Amino acid sequence: MNSWIENPEGGRDRGLRALGRAWVEVLVRPRRFFANGVAPGDQAPGLTFAAAVAAAFTLGWVVTDPTVVPTIAESTVLSAAVVVLLVTALAAPVGLHLTAAIATVSLVIASLEVDGGLSFRERGGVSETVQVVAYASAPMALAGPPFPVLRVACGGYATLLLLVGVRTIHGTSPLRTLLAGVPAATFGYGVGYRVVAAVRTLLG
Repeated sequence: MNSWIENPEGGRDRGLRALGRAWVEVLVRPRRFFANGVAPGDQAPGLTFAAAVAAAFTLGWVVTDPTVVPTIAESTVLSAAVVVLLVTALAAPVGLHLTAAIATVSLVIASLEVDGGLSFRERGGVSETVQVVAYASAPMALAGPPFPVLRVACGGYATLLLLVGVRTIHGTSPLRTLLAGVPAATFGYGVGYRVVAAVRTLLG
């Protein structure tokens, strides 16, 4: 999970340029991206991508609303830097693993053989699910500023990307795609990126 494999079998390239290209591609051509950019066992690029998205989200939040930064050091700037670092290095990997676990369990439940359907074992594996969850979070890089409408829009698009990725990688039916993707999206993007709180603000 923490190292690049030598032969990614069609997975993502390395470097900042490849990271930026992946961000644009998944936003613009998600089906093509998930079909060509997700490879078995090549999770490190996905982890790097998820960490970068979380860093951009947090940085956008603390810059536009410095009051959310806890007092960790005497300097507000230093405190903000520590928060961004903690989110990038700790919260992002943990959140990615938890969200992927929810997606995996949901996939197993949704992919039970019904009417001769394919079993979960015959579809994409867990590593592909981790990558789909990571790359689908791409819109959340723009959701840092605490504007409820912006966060809801980004969260909705991230959820759509997750559903597209699940269907592309695992070959699930539309209903099974919803059953597998919505719980993970609700936790990962709704709770992790405060989209649920933004919805409550709009409704309230």
